Amino acid sequence: MKRSSRISVTSRPALLGAVVMLALTSASVAAADDGPGPFGVTVDAVANRHTLRVGALFGADRADHLAGGHFCTASVVHSPQRDLIVTAAHCVGGADSDLVFVPGYRDGRAPYGVWKVDRRYLPDGWAKDQDEDSDLAFATVAELDGKHIEDVVGGNRFAPGMATGATAVTLTGYPDTREAPISCTNKPTPHSTSQQRIDCPAFTVGTSGSPWINGDGQVVGVLGGHDEGGTTDDVSYSVVLRSGAAELYKDAAGGS
Repeated sequence: MKRSSRISVTSRPALLGAVVMLALTSASVAAADDGPGPFGVTVDAVANRHTLRVGALFGADRADHLAGGHFCTASVVHSPQRDLIVTAAHCVGGADSDLVFVPGYRDGRAPYGVWKVDRRYLPDGWAKDQDEDSDLAFATVAELDGKHIEDVVGGNRFAPGMATGATAVTLTGYPDTREAPISCTNKPTPHSTSQQRIDCPAFTVGTSGSPWINGDGQVVGVLGGHDEGGTTDDVSYSVVLRSGAAELYKDAAGGS
């Protein structure tokens, strides 16, 4: 499970030390026709205008001392109110305490601010039964210094209905043993009719909620789903984003 032990679950062993740039197969190191190569290699994420939209989730009690306190990942998605983040339901559905989101978090610093998580939007399937096919959530964040979060860091488009594996995607997330994000690009494949999977090394505890972003800047998956994201470091999952995800986004973006 790629949840944090902070939410009272059994964590699998975390990766120790630096991320190893590992090519899984010879095909992994070949550049792809429809996306950047190499595939299936995890590296330190470069700080740029795309990765700053991805951030770490913390308990609100860590707002003034962030280092070592993050437990999941989330990212900003475009919405009319410009205040929306997306993550896995298991990251926010069982947390009773207040949360904060820190986009572009690195090494104990919050270069784009610490944003209070406001209203959370969970699918009925998760709220009632913790159905792994409903492991997706949105949340609004409150204004900070009179600004909306999307005005500060921008937002990716949430894009349900995309065919699994149609293009390569890039995952960016925060292992809870590291103070900076990691990144990996590969092509997802179907795991079942409702779940998709991707081979990317070193996506350990803390990376739940990581966005799967295609070359058009669209979120086409969110790390979670099957076994709450996977039971091994090297294979991760996401629910397939279909009509239920579109309805949840509509509710969250409209503030209903």
